[in-house]
Amino acid sequence: MITLRELSLQGRRVFLRVDFNCPLNEKGEITDDTRIRASLPTIEYVIHRGGIPIIASHLGKPKGKFDPRYSLKPIKERLAQLIAQPVILTPDCIGEETERIVSWAKVGDIILLENLRFHPEEEKNDLGFAKSLRRLADLYVNDAFGCAHRAHASVEALPKLFPNPACGLLMEKEIRYLSNLISSPVKPFVAIIGGAKISDKLGVIKNLVKKVDHLLIGGGVAFNFLKAKGYEIGNSVFEPDKLEEAKSLLKEEKIKIPKDFLVVKDITEGAEARLVKEAEIPVNWIGVDIGEETIREYINILKEAKTIVWAGPLGIFEYESFSRGTREIGQAVAEATKREATTVVGGGDTAAAINKFGLGDKVSHISTGGGASLEFLEGKKLPGIAVLERI
Repeated sequence: MITLRELSLQGRRVFLRVDFNCPLNEKGEITDDTRIRASLPTIEYVIHRGGIPIIASHLGKPKGKFDPRYSLKPIKERLAQLIAQPVILTPDCIGEETERIVSWAKVGDIILLENLRFHPEEEKNDLGFAKSLRRLADLYVNDAFGCAHRAHASVEALPKLFPNPACGLLMEKEIRYLSNLISSPVKPFVAIIGGAKISDKLGVIKNLVKKVDHLLIGGGVAFNFLKAKGYEIGNSVFEPDKLEEAKSLLKEEKIKIPKDFLVVKDITEGAEARLVKEAEIPVNWIGVDIGEETIREYINILKEAKTIVWAGPLGIFEYESFSRGTREIGQAVAEATKREATTVVGGGDTAAAINKFGLGDKVSHISTGGGASLEFLEGKKLPGIAVLERI
């Protein structure tokens, strides 16, 4: 791919697609600005080399129409704080007024376009909408790895309208780390797969099991495997339509299933909890975390690892009572990083978990792409990346 560093930026307007889809609370305040911080190096690079960044993002799910709850106004305010200079928010991402504001912009200005998803054409990958966006800039740079698996107008149709569409510094970093995991990991290579649904992780498990030395299962993903072994799982999360695939994967010796679980009757903080063996989950009880024996086994495996990829927490870590497995495995991953292992954490809940435990700066890389990371690790070709590849 062409990278940002290969472009001549001086005096040129740079359409910079980022992923500023930050979580907001009920007051419309940003609760986690990780995604904004992740693209700061790209924005600053454009500014320092005399480019004029025309920053574009979506926020939430406004369903293709203007909704003040999803305005990028709080994003503008946080970005201005982080970059320590004013940011101009346009009233829309396309149209005469926006074009006028952009045309007046000079070197040193930062323009932030209003929410792309206020227009239904964005998610429809509409060429006409892409052409309207094209009028705003001289160059195209995509730094939104978290959106790379979406064939949306600003991600897939728009870059085709530019002669040299490029990837930003964050996109380049994401691809480098994840590509190395797939193509040339240093052995022993260990994958940790958790999360609530096995359906979200089956593709990743099937692809990684061919490459790893060990694949450690936890979270809700584990219970389909237990059910496949004929065990009682109580009221633990389970997807019946994925049972046969779980049975098939059990043949893989590399896949490690938890040997014990913490179980409760109700998912509430401080609920009565029991530690039980994998085959002894009582009827009507719910598995909420991996148990002590499993934690010890997994940590011993991680002590030898030279490459680790982790996608999905190992229990309901949001509750302190059910967070031990995820926390201790996170600490083991951090220890591996200290030993110079390459450690990559998938986005979403896994990133939230390690940040909660103060480990965010103790791993090699935290991916900003939840779904995009998973699809990349499945071996899928992502439309937002494919369109940037050199012809």
